Amino acid sequence: MTAAAFVHLHVHTEYSLVDSTVRIPALMAKAAADGMPAIAMTDRNNLFGLVKFYRRAIAAGVKPVIGADLRIANDDDPARPFTLIVLCQDNQGYRNLCRIISRAYLEGRIRGEPMIRREWLDRESCEGLIALSGGLHGDVGHSLLVGHLDEARQRLAAWRDLFDDRYYLELTRTGRGDEEGCVQASLLLASEKGVPVVASNDVRFIEDQDFHAHEARVCIHESRGLADPDRPRHYSNQQYLRSSAEMMDLFSDVPEAIENALEIARRCNLDLKLGESVLPAFPVPDGQTEEQFLEAEARRGLARALEEIFAARDVPVNERGAFEAPYLERLETELRVIRGMGFPGYFLIVADFIRWARDNEIPVGPGRGSGAGSLVAWVLGITDLDPLEHDLLFERFLNPERVSMPDFDIDFCMEGRDRVIEYVAERYGRDRVAQIITFGTMAARAVIRDTGRVLGQPYGFVDRIAKLVPFEIGMTLDKALEQSEELATMYRDDEEVTAIIDLAKSLEGLVRNAGKHAGGVVIAPDQLTDFAPLYCEDGGGSLVTQLDKDDVEAIGLVKFDFLGLKTLTIIEWAERIVNVTYPDAALDISRVPMDDAETFRLLQSTQTAAVFQLESSGMRDLIKRLRPDQFGDLVALVALFRPGPLQSGMVDDFIARKHSANQAEIDYLHPDLKPVLEETYGVILYQEQVMQIAQVLAGYTLGGADLLRRAMGKKKPEEMAKQREIFMSGATQRGVAEPTATRIFDLMEKFAGYGFNKSHSAAYAVLSYQTAYLKAHYPAAFMAAVMSADLDNTDRLVTLKDDCRKLGLDLQAPSVNRSSYHFSVAGDRAILYGLGAIKGVGRAAVEALIAEREAHGAYAGLAEFCRRVDHDKVNRRALEAMIKSGAMDDLGQSRRALMHQVPGALKSADQYARALAAGQNDMFGLEAPPEPDVDTASLDLDEWPERLLLSNEKEALGLYLTGHPFHAVRADARCFVEGNLADLAAEPPPQTARGERDYAQSRREVTIAGLVVDVRKRGNRVSVVLDDDSGRMEVSLFGEAFQEFRHLLVKDEIVVVSGALRYDDFIGAWSVNVKNVLHIDRVIESRAKSMLLRLAPNGQGEQLLMKLHDVLLPYREGNCEVAVQYFGNDAKARLELGAEWSVRPSRELRDKLSELLGSNNVRLLYAPGREIM
Repeated sequence: MTAAAFVHLHVHTEYSLVDSTVRIPALMAKAAADGMPAIAMTDRNNLFGLVKFYRRAIAAGVKPVIGADLRIANDDDPARPFTLIVLCQDNQGYRNLCRIISRAYLEGRIRGEPMIRREWLDRESCEGLIALSGGLHGDVGHSLLVGHLDEARQRLAAWRDLFDDRYYLELTRTGRGDEEGCVQASLLLASEKGVPVVASNDVRFIEDQDFHAHEARVCIHESRGLADPDRPRHYSNQQYLRSSAEMMDLFSDVPEAIENALEIARRCNLDLKLGESVLPAFPVPDGQTEEQFLEAEARRGLARALEEIFAARDVPVNERGAFEAPYLERLETELRVIRGMGFPGYFLIVADFIRWARDNEIPVGPGRGSGAGSLVAWVLGITDLDPLEHDLLFERFLNPERVSMPDFDIDFCMEGRDRVIEYVAERYGRDRVAQIITFGTMAARAVIRDTGRVLGQPYGFVDRIAKLVPFEIGMTLDKALEQSEELATMYRDDEEVTAIIDLAKSLEGLVRNAGKHAGGVVIAPDQLTDFAPLYCEDGGGSLVTQLDKDDVEAIGLVKFDFLGLKTLTIIEWAERIVNVTYPDAALDISRVPMDDAETFRLLQSTQTAAVFQLESSGMRDLIKRLRPDQFGDLVALVALFRPGPLQSGMVDDFIARKHSANQAEIDYLHPDLKPVLEETYGVILYQEQVMQIAQVLAGYTLGGADLLRRAMGKKKPEEMAKQREIFMSGATQRGVAEPTATRIFDLMEKFAGYGFNKSHSAAYAVLSYQTAYLKAHYPAAFMAAVMSADLDNTDRLVTLKDDCRKLGLDLQAPSVNRSSYHFSVAGDRAILYGLGAIKGVGRAAVEALIAEREAHGAYAGLAEFCRRVDHDKVNRRALEAMIKSGAMDDLGQSRRALMHQVPGALKSADQYARALAAGQNDMFGLEAPPEPDVDTASLDLDEWPERLLLSNEKEALGLYLTGHPFHAVRADARCFVEGNLADLAAEPPPQTARGERDYAQSRREVTIAGLVVDVRKRGNRVSVVLDDDSGRMEVSLFGEAFQEFRHLLVKDEIVVVSGALRYDDFIGAWSVNVKNVLHIDRVIESRAKSMLLRLAPNGQGEQLLMKLHDVLLPYREGNCEVAVQYFGNDAKARLELGAEWSVRPSRELRDKLSELLGSNNVRLLYAPGREIM
């Protein structure tokens, strides 16, 4: 280390979360450019950035110094803790720091912040650590500042007793108040006691101009505004990464403070061993090693599996030896590799927690990823797929020629996953098991909202800017300015928008908060804190590592993925519903036939909503073309439906060859490759096929072939040239002509980039098939399970409701007397809505009313319901929501009447409860409380008008269940639209005479109508989804067109749209490019020629006519003629009211007439023609 250099030992990075804008890559670039020999990371109470900092420093040629800025609890003033900077001198110091920080999170929270208790620290726990006093914010500095010199001396002595000569008084000069006074007092004390001093700059940002962004970050964390005169100002604009020259000039009067920074960096020699994995030990029976126990378990498992195969396929005894030979050979090969790579314990651990899950009836997935290619995994119960039957390769998972950790991603039912993690913690020790941290960052939309707020801009203004950022994964502000013309214009023309976005750019992507990984769990061979510190939320019991998933693996911990898969929950619920509803079915989904004709008929019909992996519109289009009729086709579907295969022509080749009349003409590239490529009709679809081709044609080992596959995927020219030479040499030596070998290698290279992991595809195809089987054979049970799994997702429930209709299932309204919390079946073709799906009715309320119902019978009326339920759980809001949803229709009154009765029913229930309480307090309690004097049942009102009833229903359920707003105008819409949206959507895509997609399609003008159900912006394009209860269609508008019609394109309004019908390949469906939009009421008013009213007076003729007169009178200024068709007891007649009674047929008038006469007795007649203007 050069004498003319300085080392910053007090640096916060963005991982401090609250007060730094220092990004590690930029920090290292600046440190290296300045020639700094080392640099420290001392984040606030954590080591979140440890591995990233360490690796970047090594790569930049800068020595990494690892430490932390700790908060020491101050009993005299808990709101103002002291600071202590600690640096790791060696690996023992690192372990001690991990334990100290972990304890602060687990035991030391004060007002939410993790604190170190002074009494936790002793010489042993501080071994290997170097301490800096914290300057002005340390306890010694504080005592000096307030003039308590004796106290300062005592505190200094205590620290030196812990750290010996590893304790330094920190000197900082950043222009903050009292700072220089503290420096001078520290120098005097250092001189008096012979204590070394060290200079720092308490770094929070890299360049001096970053101060504004830093202050904004602090304000975001503290929920303050930048202009707030009362906000604390703890930082100065001098806390940037000063150069060595600046620091030496700043402390020219204390040169030893500069020299000591270099000396401390020399003393700090933490050596992290990255990339060396350490596995936990698996508890095996006495006298056995992990290798022996794994082999014994695997052989027992294979024997059981083969016995099941022999029984299922009726394999003759004399053929069994030949059948099992390849299994035994494969088992030996895999066990040899697993032993050689040191992974027996890994397989045993995974098999153990999966076995526990199955034994405790927690559904486990069939496998995912390349692990399904392992026979050992299959016989141990880790996966459900026989790899030999499906031609899956072990080397794709574990390659002895490429040493890397195995990685089983295990899917568990969402409900049971946490129980499995809990089991693992109990089995291996809670001090050795933790979940993994994740970090949230300041994403584009959110950072605009944050910066707008700290700049003091109005919420509505900022919200408008934020919503102009396209909602896409990976969206950045720069991308948003490119894609959104409106945002770019505002940024260019409006200074306030420019200020918000410029500040947002400086903060975008910074680490914002810590969270928990969805499924990652680490199991350490010893205490976790020997490897990494732990973190938990304030008050949270769930421990997570302070290092993210990549970093925990880098320091040697083995990660296990416990993933929650909703589909497994759905399958379990559906299976349970079937077996309860149909006890004779005895359904075991894992044993259903894999060649069921009804299942494949359902798939070919493309009714695949809720079928795992197969429900998107693009996938349905692919299914329609492929027409799957065997399980292998589902494996191929999962692999084919990706951008690469779809755009490369691979999909078209696959489909054309599958349906070719002459299969003999399929080109397998070389006769020896027919066994490899036959299942995919000569198309190189799977990564495993690339490996097998190399093995068959060029003599590669499967391990070597896996290296070839990886090289092809990475497309490194030098590696590819090397592999081409090996392949060509091996192929020609085996008699393959050079041109043929060249062609095959070129094809392999092309398709390797698109090839998919067959093991993963096959495992997920199992779930696709199982869900399709349930939907084909038990549609009501399956859809009830699917809807239950999405109880809180209204948009999803809308889609599933539509699918129920297509399946002919009756989706019934919820019922307080029949419904469960979840959706349930009500017969073979009916589903009963779940009470848990009613908005505003919590789980506790539902469970309370169901418990009461099961204990004392069905509810007879609203008043009785209110008397019986617990009002602390079922409050007025919940009661009204249930009425609006239809859940109380069984009580025999209209929803309007029930709603009218609510206040009285609640009052009477309250009176009843008080009377009951008084009876309980009576000395003997002999007299029963009187029944409340309320007669709510006698009150009966007509139902709400349909529009209000549906509006209330949607408010309660989030969707229209018993009707649809479009029904009220369907008859009118037929007079000026092309037809139902379902009919238009069902038209086949345009084709040429040769049956190919016609991309030069001519567009026809159409007029459609529907309820606006969704409005989405993608850059300058706006997509609006219309729904007429027969189907849905997307319509598109650009820029100016949207601005012209945006006031009409509001959710739950019915509009009429005219434009050009075209087939949109991106969404795989018909769409309309909008030219004109009108509200349907305006179209009705302008197009209706006459109104026909049917009157049947039923003895109230004169009174009815007077009411009709009063209704029509305010609307007479219009062009729509009115005729009355009169049906009396003895006569009928049609009466034209004349021009003076022509009306404007507004929605308000139509509603009033419908309420007076009935909706079927009000009819509008239209002039011919479909134009809407």
